[in-house]
Amino acid sequence: MVSEVIEIKANLINDEKFQPFGEIIQLNTVEPQTINQGQCLRFNDLANLDHDPDGRMGISIFESSIRTIPYEFNLVERHPHSCQFFLPMDNEPFLVIVAPDQDGVPGTPKAFITGKYQGINFHRGTWHGVLTPIQGSGKFLVIDWIGPKANLEEYLYPHYCRVVR
Repeated sequence: MVSEVIEIKANLINDEKFQPFGEIIQLNTVEPQTINQGQCLRFNDLANLDHDPDGRMGISIFESSIRTIPYEFNLVERHPHSCQFFLPMDNEPFLVIVAPDQDGVPGTPKAFITGKYQGINFHRGTWHGVLTPIQGSGKFLVIDWIGPKANLEEYLYPHYCRVVR
């Protein structure tokens, strides 16, 4: 039985602190191109989609339950064959949990809260929490690897972690 709970403070996400784990996708600071006779803005080349060449990158829609903070978890996962890109379809903030790799297992987790108009792209092999929307519809555009090998490793911490603001 898991009884110990470790508290983690969620900070606003920023490039410096999140860089070891992935990229921040910041839609409202990217200079868009005007296309389609001035009727459309294109926010181009938002992320580096690193992946194993034995598969391809696929586009999916995920719809997740809205969570609240404080938020408790003990499960993290990673994807050895690709990055994983998340963009909320309603541009609302969400909770991002990551952990450094320590000899094949996740270390102490960190928690971030994105801003409006932000998404993230986890680097290949980054330990991270499950999709955790805290506002909005819970619908996300997700880009990740589709291929012949398993692209999911899960880890259960021997304790729960509680994310607080």
